[in-house]
Amino acid sequence: MSFIDDRPVLAQSITVPYLFCLAAMFALIVPASAMASSPPIEENAYCGKGNVPNFGENDGPAQLPKSCYYTALDGTPSPGKQIHVERDADLSAAVDSAKCGDTLLLPAGASFVIKSLPAKQCDDQHYITIRTDTTDSKLPPEGTRISPAWAGVASLPGRPAYAQPPGGAAKLMATILVKTPAGTTLCDHCRFIGIEWVPENPHVLRMISTEGSDHIIFDRNWLHAAEGSELAKGIGMIHGTRFIALINSYLSGFNCVARTGACTDASAVGGGTGDDPIGTLKIYNNYLEASGENILFGGAEAEINPTDIEIRRNHLFKPMIWKEGQPGYTPAPDGSPFIVKNHFELKSGVRVLFEANLLENNWGGFTQIGFSILLTPKSQQNHCPKCAVTDVTIRYNRIRNVGGVMEVSNAVSKLGGETADGGRYSIHDLIIDSVHNDDWKAKGAFAFVGSNAELLHDVSFDHVTAFVTGILFGVGDRKDPIRNFSVTNSLLMAGGPRPEFASTGGGKENCAGQAQRAGAQAVLSACFVNYRFEKNLIIGGKGGWPKGTIVVSSAKAAGVRDFKNGVAKDPRLCHANTPGCNGASPGASAATDGKDIGADVDAVEAAIAGVE
Repeated sequence: MSFIDDRPVLAQSITVPYLFCLAAMFALIVPASAMASSPPIEENAYCGKGNVPNFGENDGPAQLPKSCYYTALDGTPSPGKQIHVERDADLSAAVDSAKCGDTLLLPAGASFVIKSLPAKQCDDQHYITIRTDTTDSKLPPEGTRISPAWAGVASLPGRPAYAQPPGGAAKLMATILVKTPAGTTLCDHCRFIGIEWVPENPHVLRMISTEGSDHIIFDRNWLHAAEGSELAKGIGMIHGTRFIALINSYLSGFNCVARTGACTDASAVGGGTGDDPIGTLKIYNNYLEASGENILFGGAEAEINPTDIEIRRNHLFKPMIWKEGQPGYTPAPDGSPFIVKNHFELKSGVRVLFEANLLENNWGGFTQIGFSILLTPKSQQNHCPKCAVTDVTIRYNRIRNVGGVMEVSNAVSKLGGETADGGRYSIHDLIIDSVHNDDWKAKGAFAFVGSNAELLHDVSFDHVTAFVTGILFGVGDRKDPIRNFSVTNSLLMAGGPRPEFASTGGGKENCAGQAQRAGAQAVLSACFVNYRFEKNLIIGGKGGWPKGTIVVSSAKAAGVRDFKNGVAKDPRLCHANTPGCNGASPGASAATDGKDIGADVDAVEAAIAGVE
């Protein structure tokens, strides 16, 4: 049974508050599900100077990243000369003639065409900084997201409002025009500050390739497609990439066009392909927009898996003006729609932390059914039998306005190829609402879970709050039962006529095919071994639940403070007969850890504060 398509993939607001003094208290973090307070929000909360990791060891079944990239300016010094680069100069030549540690100042508003920037074999104490010559006082402060307003664009249609420079939008960035269709390759130990990146012509399909590069930081940059043009990839972290960071930046307009386009799978950032090790990647505090996947790792020929990936405090967004039938719908110039798929997808990736992100707007169509997140190892076209997705932690995220929440499955390719592994997933403290179904060419499900390849294993859902319009779990398994599957301490509401635990199809060959009629307990017993379903509060349950499950008829009966018409304005549980509450929720302080059932709403809100 194939749960996902086997599509070809091309090779690959000032918003953040100032740092809080107490952040260091969280440096040696315990498993997050045991944390008493919200996670840290600072850029280098999990990484000390000198690239010293302090993620902790494990979060539930998932091992946390073991390597990190310290990206503060005091860790990437450029103590050499400041060199003013003339307008229309050869930027590649300027980098070639510079010495390690120099700073190249590019005139604001000037444009430079490049094919590549030469590697200099610099070191951690001698970065080459390439930046706009706009003074620091006129740029967003270090650690703060830039927006197109610093390139003179006060707003973009269909996008959230963003920060402006003092005095309003102005051309304060320098522009690099990418000439190479497969993406410009870059120097090593380079930091780019205040740079706008755009293709020189409409035939560029990838903006930047970090192939063979190490120690590159994109800090307060704007990467975007040219007006009316396809652009499949923003930054491709491929073929031997090491220590790459995208921070405090804005990526927009990445798209592939249905029927008439030259590409099929647009992503703002991702990669993970090739034969040389790829690792220590940081994606922090960015606005990331793409029609296909906002972030995608895997999906092409590889002998390796990208490792140690930190993805925190990003806004993953698809403009609703890309959706047919919506007000202001704006298709491609030829009238064709954009190909929309997912927000975050891993077909390959080991030790990944996905924390404190806001995921908005995703719908079905184009071989997809609207899932926001996919953890689906895949040997694309049978070219990656070593592909694995393991040790993934997804915590303190908000997901809204989607056609489905996630798929967690190990599936063979259309050519029958299997992957190496998929499992050890820790998924907790998520808040999900505004979930759609048929009207968005979607199913409105919380999660599809299954295997027909290397067996899925060790999957934990804990302290999740999800209000969906379809089934809770679609289960599909044609092999041995999935081991070590748990759903605990979660507030879940399903919709529609189907059982909350339902078969994904395949008739009697699917373990859930017959069991679904008897309810969740029967499906769990038929499809999983060593499973745990404990201390969950189910709204509108149809029966057949494991012993100890709390089942109520409505969100009001569950004691949810403010949930109306599919939107959770306040998904906290009531503790007493107070304004907005008729009494204590049956889930109040009822979790196995003594907390409320459902997500830690205060922690999630603190984690994503300022991300939008």
